[in-house]
Amino acid sequence: MSTHDNHNSDARPGPDRLGTLRRLRHDMVREQIIARGITNARVVRAMARLPRELFLSEALMNQAYSDGALPSMDGQTISQPYIVALMTDRLNLEASHRVLEIGTGTGYQTALLAMLAKKVCTIECHAGLAAQARSRLERLNLKNVEYHVGDGALGWPNGGPFDRIIVSAATERPAAPWLSQLRAGGILVAPIGRAGDIQTLTLFRRGGFGVTSYPIIQCRFVPLV
Repeated sequence: MSTHDNHNSDARPGPDRLGTLRRLRHDMVREQIIARGITNARVVRAMARLPRELFLSEALMNQAYSDGALPSMDGQTISQPYIVALMTDRLNLEASHRVLEIGTGTGYQTALLAMLAKKVCTIECHAGLAAQARSRLERLNLKNVEYHVGDGALGWPNGGPFDRIIVSAATERPAAPWLSQLRAGGILVAPIGRAGDIQTLTLFRRGGFGVTSYPIIQCRFVPLV
């Protein structure tokens, strides 16, 4: 997972290829998302509209709607479409929500959140990834996103409390700042486990008497840096 073809990573496909990719996107939503039980209408519609190919290098555009994760720059990945849909679905987002995202990555998940929530604050430790993601989201005219390059484990101290928090990298436990920045009644979704091992995608809900966790599915993410 190297920085191959980064200079072409934001190339626009031609009209014929756009039509093919649009059909593949609708097939992906039907066969990988809805068929696996994701029926939240807002999530399904957003994924049907969001062009995943814009978040990949030119060399990988034809694989944009394959059923798996793909490499991006700096050794990072863009997650499998189903996992993106599942995490977004479990957040149970409302249009009024403020969301904290730990790990901007390519910006694909960020864009989906921005389509569904009022405000997204996203943190990425890789400056190159963050800049590239911001360029893509601005091109999509998604203006309700605030960006920060830094340590995601610290959260966004001046931005909370958040209604929802999503973590797009493996961590052994939720960082204390995340939980302190999560609003009462709020939801945090994160892959929990050691880097390199199979992790458990887990939902945490902050209630009046503490935080309750609910396992969702096994998964594999790159480690939180």
